[in-house]
Amino acid sequence: MRIAYITAGAAGMYCGSCLHDNTLSAALQRQQHEVALVPTYTPTRTDEENVSIDRVFYGALNVYLEQKWSFFRHSPAMVHWLLDRKPVLDLVSRMAGSHATQGADLGELTLSMLQGEEGNQASELARLVAWLRDDYKPDIVHITNSMLIGMAGALKRDLRVPVVCSVQGEDIFLDDLVEPWPGRVQTEMRSHAGDIDTFLAPSRYYAAHMAGYLDVDENRMRVVPLGIRLDGHDAPERRKRRPFTIGYLARICEEKGLHHLVEAFIQLASTRDDVRLRVAGYLAPRDLDYRDELIRALDEAGVGDRVDWYGEVDRKGKLDMLHSLDVFCMPTTYHESKGLPVLEALASGVPTVLPAHGAFPEIVEWTGGGLLVEPNSPGAMVDGIASLLDDSERRTAMGQDGRRAVHERFSDDMMATATLKEYERVLCMN
Repeated sequence: MRIAYITAGAAGMYCGSCLHDNTLSAALQRQQHEVALVPTYTPTRTDEENVSIDRVFYGALNVYLEQKWSFFRHSPAMVHWLLDRKPVLDLVSRMAGSHATQGADLGELTLSMLQGEEGNQASELARLVAWLRDDYKPDIVHITNSMLIGMAGALKRDLRVPVVCSVQGEDIFLDDLVEPWPGRVQTEMRSHAGDIDTFLAPSRYYAAHMAGYLDVDENRMRVVPLGIRLDGHDAPERRKRRPFTIGYLARICEEKGLHHLVEAFIQLASTRDDVRLRVAGYLAPRDLDYRDELIRALDEAGVGDRVDWYGEVDRKGKLDMLHSLDVFCMPTTYHESKGLPVLEALASGVPTVLPAHGAFPEIVEWTGGGLLVEPNSPGAMVDGIASLLDDSERRTAMGQDGRRAVHERFSDDMMATATLKEYERVLCMN
């Protein structure tokens, strides 16, 4: 099968959707399918071998300039080509984290992108369609998330192939839009949802959530669970070591709930001298104050010296950290759609303590590798962690069950096989 997979770069940071798209594309390629992983906005970044093509469509700078100035929408093709070069986009990526985009600008740009051929970025869509039609000629097109569905109608009409769309956490972005954009953006998304042949969701929770948001029949939302690359996820003997080590691996920001874990750790460390916290993840410049507030709280509680701040880690650093943990926590304040770091922790035999919302109950149900606690409650997090700290047999059994389940059911190859079945089903319908 010849697959065009349109992904979205995340301005130079490790992004769960980018990692997922790259892992899936690589697994499909190993199964002898031809996949063009096509970046949009910026080049993608991944902690595995990057299999994306060496070209970016809808380059971030072009998209922005076309939104701001009408004359730029009609500038020579060479100008757009130059602004889509990797060195330029790498520079844009480095600058992007330092500046918070205004909410009004963000909503207006999101709406314009969703308007497809009627939006300010129509020339970007035309270039993408022309390349796919004349050069790549796919059998099917897969779009990374529903915020790109404005391009689906033109893709179907000009390529005459099915278009599949993943949904994988875009509601976090959409919920942050300011008025009057949320309603207008949702209406525009719903108007294009009929152009999609099928939607793929990573969990039952998110399939139901996005079916409601997009106003589509839940039968059009197919669940394909996440899969991860399993090599390196060993389970070395470390459970009897002290101090008892709690881990966090996610973006360092308020919505990921690190402050809840820090508060829980402060409570736990005030009565136990055998606990330690390790934190890893991307930190955007705009979240520096958030991180600094957490450090101050830890220092004021007298436990700052028991916290290791790893920062952003590559694959080896990630695996090394996971192998050093006794329990993993990801206390998101929002309803998580995927939970990719949770699967990675479980693959290394690390039991988890998670808030009982979003996709987390399904992960615990599927793997048996963790505990669910009341969301947004540091006290409940303390109780969950303490129950595993004081019961090594239960902790070990949960880690083993989780590791076995992930290795048996959530590999990248299994994810690719399940995705291919959905492609084949859609192709048979067309």
